[in-house]
Amino acid sequence: MPSELQRNPPNPAPLLCLAIALLSTPIAKPQPSATPAPAPATPWQLQNSTTKAGLRGIHAVGNGIAWAGGANGTILRTEDGGYMWQSCALPPGAEKLDFRGIWAWDANTAVAMSSGPGDLSRLYKTTDGCSSWKLLSTNPDKEGFWDAIGFLGKNLGYLLGDPVNGSFTILRIDAFKASYHYTSLAGPKADSKKLGAFAASNSSIALTFGNSPGLVRTWIGAGGQDGAIVFSGHLVAPFCTCGQPILDAVPVPLSSGTDSSGVFSLAFRDETTGVAVGGDYKKPNESNGTAAYTTDGGKTWTAAAKPPHGYRSAVAWDASDKAWVAAGTNGSDVSYDDGKTWQPLDNGNWNALSLPWVVGPEGRIAKLVSLKPAGSSAK
Repeated sequence: MPSELQRNPPNPAPLLCLAIALLSTPIAKPQPSATPAPAPATPWQLQNSTTKAGLRGIHAVGNGIAWAGGANGTILRTEDGGYMWQSCALPPGAEKLDFRGIWAWDANTAVAMSSGPGDLSRLYKTTDGCSSWKLLSTNPDKEGFWDAIGFLGKNLGYLLGDPVNGSFTILRIDAFKASYHYTSLAGPKADSKKLGAFAASNSSIALTFGNSPGLVRTWIGAGGQDGAIVFSGHLVAPFCTCGQPILDAVPVPLSSGTDSSGVFSLAFRDETTGVAVGGDYKKPNESNGTAAYTTDGGKTWTAAAKPPHGYRSAVAWDASDKAWVAAGTNGSDVSYDDGKTWQPLDNGNWNALSLPWVVGPEGRIAKLVSLKPAGSSAK
């Protein structure tokens, strides 16, 4: 029996016409896809820190030398501008310590402060390029918590700690002799349950030599249930018989009223012009109440008209670009008008600044390459 195809063979004409039509029809060229939006320009160049530890301490010495500190006893050093970061020897008994404060003078000499309850707050020193460390001091107060250190030259420093027995802890570190000597100064009065400093970036205290001999101009940032406050005034140097320090409490228009809010960092470029940053670290994307500025040495503070784009834990003055840089867990910002207005630099995750360096969690270290991408206002 013949098949259906044999009974009704196809007519070749329609197929031939279709083939001719297809050959004569122009082939549509593929349309290019929409060009993706360029990634926001960032002035930060990421470094290979060789660690995954969270970093909260950084101090730039200059000439390519910088030191950094963080969790699990981590201390790092670079001598070549960040081309290589060296893991320092572990200070004795520091395996579980969190080094949130670091201060260095050269490639060989530095002190590192750990922050934690009671004896987890300690101070170490190295003089051999971090091959070894000497324990200088351990917090004797079980209820205490060290927040920041700062030095004026090699021989005089101050350490700030949370309130104990109704007052902030302030230790004067005197190195005029072969060994360090510590003097406890009367810190500002405060209820430890309602007010404290933040050990977020080793920048809750700022120091300059005052105009009067023997006095150290001092600003301390604090926060908590009692509000966002800067204590402003003078501390005394060891050669001064000036009596106890006088620090006045000045309210600052930053987020406040909770244990996680207040002034986290402050810096001054001279005795009159300064910036304070903070907010609420539990609300990292909230921009309101994250920056304020002063033009009278901290007697009064004004909220930024255009604040950074989130909570900020560190601020620093960039003298070369004549700008302020602030950083926090959702990025960094820059201000060219002394803190009145801010514009975003990046959306990274950062903790602390010591320009040109910034550090953050998971061993993040970056170097400021240029502020030019931040806009036409850059100098």
